Amino acid sequence: MIDAEPTLSPALSPSECEDALVAISRFVDLKSPYTLGHSVAVAGLAGAAAESLGASVHEVFLVRRSALVSRYGCLGVSNGIWDKSRPLSASDWERIRLHPYLTQRMLQRSPALAELGAVAVQLRERLDGSGYPAGLTAASIARPARILAAADVYQAMLEPRPHRPARAADEAADELRGEARAGRLAAEAVEAVLSAAGHRPVRRMDGPGGLTAREVEVLRLVARGCSNKDVASRLVISPKTVGTHIEHIYAKLDVSSRTEAGLFAVQHGLLPEDGV
Repeated sequence: MIDAEPTLSPALSPSECEDALVAISRFVDLKSPYTLGHSVAVAGLAGAAAESLGASVHEVFLVRRSALVSRYGCLGVSNGIWDKSRPLSASDWERIRLHPYLTQRMLQRSPALAELGAVAVQLRERLDGSGYPAGLTAASIARPARILAAADVYQAMLEPRPHRPARAADEAADELRGEARAGRLAAEAVEAVLSAAGHRPVRRMDGPGGLTAREVEVLRLVARGCSNKDVASRLVISPKTVGTHIEHIYAKLDVSSRTEAGLFAVQHGLLPEDGV
């Protein structure tokens, strides 16, 4: 009967598909007065951020469309939880932590949408493993999901919630950068999103653990097994300077070996996979 129904047989073009995803996202965001227009706004920020980072055309489409579908799973959580002004109970949080998983479950049934679900399910994952639903760490979180997460957090702060008023744009930008400094969001994605939102870029942003940009460069090479001499050659500095940087890195991270420092680099997304 479904195959015989003519209105269900036409295939959507890419532009028609995006229009359909926008329409559904607007319907989903109508679930709560606090989230009206959220998904479309996140899609705009995330897509522009991906472009500024030099993403391929496919990756830009992937990021933007993943943003449009990222709240589909919210339909599986009661408004009595989303719109609660009082502190959430443990059972409330258990339901909320499921919504990215529910999004993926909805989308994986469609070959055309499964790729979007694989990104959207990582919406609330964090580089340090503190996110949900799977508690992934940086090495397992793809760049599209990192961009999406930063855009979602920023846009959410601009919107009112039952337990707080909307934040000013500058306040939201400061908090977003604070999340990057704490090692929860990717600094590169954060700056790209803030640039897309019209904020002035910072000259230098401390990395996870308070590491400077140069210390991050040194840590990346050390984590890959480079000797002090190799690091010095690649960064065009002296081996003695490299040693000083390593001492500072150890002190800031409270570690005592290259292995521990390398583990920190992996956990905080400082060693992304090629092309990610």
